[in-house]
Amino acid sequence: MSYLAHSARLDRGIPVQEYREHVVETRRRAQENAAKAGHYATKYGRLLEVVAALAGEFHDMGKLDDDNQAVLNGSVSAKRLPVRHVDAGVAHLLSLGEQWHQLAAFVSYAHHIGLQSFSAEVNKGDQFLRDEKTVALTKERLHQYFDRHCQGIGELDVMAPNNIELPQPQLFLRMALSCMVDADHGDTARHYGEAAQCEPYPLRPLERAKALDQYVSSLGNDADDRAKARQAVYETCRGADTKPALYACDSPVGTGKTTAVMAHMLKAAHDKGLRRMFVVLPYTNIISQSVDVYRKALVLDGEKTDEVVVAHHHRAEFSSPDARQFTALWQAPIVVTTAVQFFETLASNQPAALRKLHNLAGSAVFIDEAHAALPAHLWPQTWRWLQELAQDWGCHFVFGSGSLTRFWELPDFVDPPVKLPELVTGKMRTSLVGNEKQRVMYKHKPDAINVNDLLAWLQELKGPRLLIVNTVQSAAVIAKSIQAADGKGKVEHLSTALMPLDRERTLARVKVRLWQHQDRPGEAEFADWTLVATSCVEAGVDLSFRTGLRESASLVSLIQVGGRVNRHQEFGQSEVWTFTLQETDMLRLHPGLQSLIKGSRNDVR
Repeated sequence: MSYLAHSARLDRGIPVQEYREHVVETRRRAQENAAKAGHYATKYGRLLEVVAALAGEFHDMGKLDDDNQAVLNGSVSAKRLPVRHVDAGVAHLLSLGEQWHQLAAFVSYAHHIGLQSFSAEVNKGDQFLRDEKTVALTKERLHQYFDRHCQGIGELDVMAPNNIELPQPQLFLRMALSCMVDADHGDTARHYGEAAQCEPYPLRPLERAKALDQYVSSLGNDADDRAKARQAVYETCRGADTKPALYACDSPVGTGKTTAVMAHMLKAAHDKGLRRMFVVLPYTNIISQSVDVYRKALVLDGEKTDEVVVAHHHRAEFSSPDARQFTALWQAPIVVTTAVQFFETLASNQPAALRKLHNLAGSAVFIDEAHAALPAHLWPQTWRWLQELAQDWGCHFVFGSGSLTRFWELPDFVDPPVKLPELVTGKMRTSLVGNEKQRVMYKHKPDAINVNDLLAWLQELKGPRLLIVNTVQSAAVIAKSIQAADGKGKVEHLSTALMPLDRERTLARVKVRLWQHQDRPGEAEFADWTLVATSCVEAGVDLSFRTGLRESASLVSLIQVGGRVNRHQEFGQSEVWTFTLQETDMLRLHPGLQSLIKGSRNDVR
């Protein structure tokens, strides 16, 4: 008798999928995913293969129940299977008794509901990993399920790993579930005609490094100090040692970290045999900018740009189903994604989110604008995950920023604290900081001001001006006040209160206005205007204003605003001001920043 795993979709002309076909293919794919990830594992590679393959083989065994088969073959109509199908495979795996069987049972149990709390499951006693509503029925019919499974599948290789202790199984279980769920969903998509039709491109790090060199050379070799500094940073990062797994890159804004760190990571990929690059950024508006650079610099002849360098965020658009899959599943050789997407994947227990995680093993990861990547209280746990990825799963990390916060050196965050090797070394760093003092001068306005005072002050400062405040309400009120006083052409407004499409349009318009000012610097109509914004433009965005103003917040925020002012030193020396607003009914101070403001003022002084 033939048993089924998936029902037909007659409206699309798709037949049923047999149980044997789905189970054999899921096990094969799960083991293949695990082998690719396990290639980079220092300890758990074989164990990962065993656990993923066993979970893949038995994850659907409960579908062999007669009541479930009646629904799958269409003889009974129902929206869902009447017997929960997960418990049977879990029960069988637990009965086998070894540690790896228990891990496989944990993964199989999670393939729909997600990974559960281990301690909560232990507290269930003899109901550990069991579906309480199905336990009795499973006990009665388990032998029948297993006999049918063996009749349909035949004898598969008996798998056993080396006896390895796994003191902290959390990340391992995420990796194993990722391998198995990707296999399950991938085979189901294949059956229903929804899978990608081609393989993702390989990384080819040496060839992409050569292309990157050519791109950087094409930017020109200007004789000014700023251009020399960028070239020096690029050459230093490109030639740096790659043996350690974690690096810091503290280089001032505008010194070319986007390309310099990529050059280092491509070298690391060649030296260590890595398979993928990740660039993690805090904001979606920076992603488009970085993706544009990487596509120009890294795509080789004959390749499709949006299948080599992919942008993974909620507003990404795709030219083909293949491009969508390579992006969403982190299969492309170079993935540019948001910090939210990246770190939520690491932290998730849900199958859909974790499906792509196994593709992170054996990758180089650039956490750019690291100071803004996560709230401070989340770094201790995240650091443990990143260390485990580096030590056990072959990952290579670079933490970069123009105002890098070295939390790993603080015992409150990392115990014991550590020192990371620097890509930009002491002597060069000192030289770059010296250049920064010639580029921007930081100043503090001591007295709190109201909106009218602010508008009058803006007229005294050279434009174009960047004004960043702490709340979306303050930004809206100030922008509206400037428009009412001076006209619509004197102000641009940008904050997270705007729709993403409106933010993109505004940012594009701002860039055009800045280019116009550079082309005609002597014409007042291109200089006398102000961008009023929130912190969404303070980090990473390639903008260059004449003057900057930042409502008091953290010192890091002030330094980041300095990176949007006189970015390429085209204005000689520029000013960046920090100031405090008077609180009114319309101007509300940010409650979460009050403890930082006093310290920031003292630092500037």
